[in-house]
Amino acid sequence: MKAIPDIRAFLLGTTAMLAAAGSATAQEAGDGFLGTLVLGLSKREVQTGTATPVTSVNQEEMDDRQAGTIAELVDSVPGVTLVNGSTPGGSGINIRGFGANGTFGTDQKVAVQVDGASVGAEELYRIGTQLYTDPFLYRQVSVIRGTVGSFEFGSGIVGGVVKLETKDASDFTGGEIGVVFGQTVEFTSNGNGITSSSILAWQPTENFEMLLNYTWRDQDIQKDGKGAAIGNSAFTLPSGLVKARYTFGQNREHSLTLALSQTQTSDRDVPYDSFVMVADVFGNVDRDTLSRTAVLTYNFNPAGNDLVDLDVILSRADQQIDQTYVPGSSPLDGTPDFAQISPLVNADHRYQTTKLTVKNTAHAVTGAIRHDLRTGVELVHKKRRDADSAPGGTDRRLAFFVVDDMQIGDGWTISPALRYERSRIEGVTAATAGPYESDALMGGLSIRRAFANGFAVFGSAAYTESLPIIDDLGNAALIAMSEKSRTFEIGASFDRADLFRPGDRLAVKANLYSTDLYDVTSYTASVSGPSVPLARVETRGLELEASYSTESGHYLDFNANIVEGEEFNAAGTAARWRNSPADSGRLTLGRRFGEALDLSWEVAAARPVTTATTRVPGFGVHNLRLTWNPQSGPLEGTIIRAGIENLFDRAYTPHLSTRPAPGRNFKVTLSRLF
Repeated sequence: MKAIPDIRAFLLGTTAMLAAAGSATAQEAGDGFLGTLVLGLSKREVQTGTATPVTSVNQEEMDDRQAGTIAELVDSVPGVTLVNGSTPGGSGINIRGFGANGTFGTDQKVAVQVDGASVGAEELYRIGTQLYTDPFLYRQVSVIRGTVGSFEFGSGIVGGVVKLETKDASDFTGGEIGVVFGQTVEFTSNGNGITSSSILAWQPTENFEMLLNYTWRDQDIQKDGKGAAIGNSAFTLPSGLVKARYTFGQNREHSLTLALSQTQTSDRDVPYDSFVMVADVFGNVDRDTLSRTAVLTYNFNPAGNDLVDLDVILSRADQQIDQTYVPGSSPLDGTPDFAQISPLVNADHRYQTTKLTVKNTAHAVTGAIRHDLRTGVELVHKKRRDADSAPGGTDRRLAFFVVDDMQIGDGWTISPALRYERSRIEGVTAATAGPYESDALMGGLSIRRAFANGFAVFGSAAYTESLPIIDDLGNAALIAMSEKSRTFEIGASFDRADLFRPGDRLAVKANLYSTDLYDVTSYTASVSGPSVPLARVETRGLELEASYSTESGHYLDFNANIVEGEEFNAAGTAARWRNSPADSGRLTLGRRFGEALDLSWEVAAARPVTTATTRVPGFGVHNLRLTWNPQSGPLEGTIIRAGIENLFDRAYTPHLSTRPAPGRNFKVTLSRLF
């Protein structure tokens, strides 16, 4: 019995060391670059071959993390901070201090795409969320941080891009003719959660494949580390995916892919403010949310022609929120003040985005320069229903983009990028009718120099504009201007195999950035006072990624995020940027035993944050994970995953979150293909 406290002391001491290392890094950031490690046998590959700050979470890591929401899939990416996160509603993704916040689900500075479709929330007061969908529908999630890699995906992207790719039937059939059925069942102790995900993958011919996925996820009220109920944390989330792909033509150079996904939830007698735990002055509502995405993709990639790799993507994202106030649930019910709240809590919302993207990737050589040239045009039609505190209207956009990755010799890569975008916004009421037209030219440049010994250095500069949005209708000042941002980055990486011993691999990447947001339209100088916009927001940060693995199966993953930000009002007075996340770090140590067993221990830590009104304590939590894939016997073909999150039942509320984090949570997942 005495050994248990000793182990706990050791683990907590390790957490303290991790936090201290983060503090030391902050002090040394001005003296040089620190890096991120990567390992071939590790869970995650560090992207050392590009200057773009991008991190990908593949299918193996997605499964091992046993995430209940998309937000929980990417919370281990440096620069990503969750606003809540353990529920699809009342939560969101913050990247580099931009994106979701505790009042609105998004500030339009983090783009979310599913198979190329632009999805995510509007700026809906107190009920915004970025993503209603289930992790079991996807095979990979990639996060691009900052602006420099965003010009293919939209304008005004300051925080970054979250890209999700749905599963394919060939992921299960291996491209061979036949039928595969997959079943996954998952149980979680905190909230008595249960999830069932069924997949039918059918490939009748070499040229046609189809996948059907139905996932049902249910979670009751969770408890925090003190054993107290976390209000507004229960949900039931059924989701479905239908995806088919047909390949045709000589040498199978043409393909058509159709992906249809849907997620819905019905909440009864829940707080209107989805970010809080119990009803406030807004009272409770009955809320039904339906999110649907349809993507049709045509690809033409002729053999022997490096100049043509054409994608034509037609997508439609549709989210509908219907809500009805529960009588008697607001303390203002029956008073004159409630007359002002009633239209808000009874408002129904619907927003639809239809987009046509035509883009081509060409590989060419001009003299000593090798080009990977991506060019494209986008037509976007966004429509939103008029509702209280959410003006309705249409937003039509035309955009052109070009990105050229130019490799010069053996070590230089220069990547210029340009995007031109034009918008036309019209309201549905006489006060907001318009039309209002805007346009902007934006772009960036990144330069990378790689050396034969595995080192590389890189830097980039990017400028983007956020054109007026439907939410700006009715505000003459905001609808007439665009928000602007400049970002500068510099970093270094190292990647080498057989470094310390045969069969090992080490990769490191460090990225230092500075962002200046000005002509601000998204934030006011006072959250509760007059709607006077901020003058500017300045953020700076250091992102680290690292991984190391050995031939014997040992591996280490590490990442850290050190950030600070300031906001300035019109008078030039500075204050801590209200959406700036806490400095954080994450360390994973693991061991693979062949293909049969993977054991890992993860510690996630964040430093305390002191704001003008409060101090948010730091924390260190520990997670254990096991993946067992029997290679023989009656369980062969069955994958068993087990995890313990928040091992020591730590009570804490992460900075930017509005609800406490869940306490200890045991998870068990059983998966099998038939």
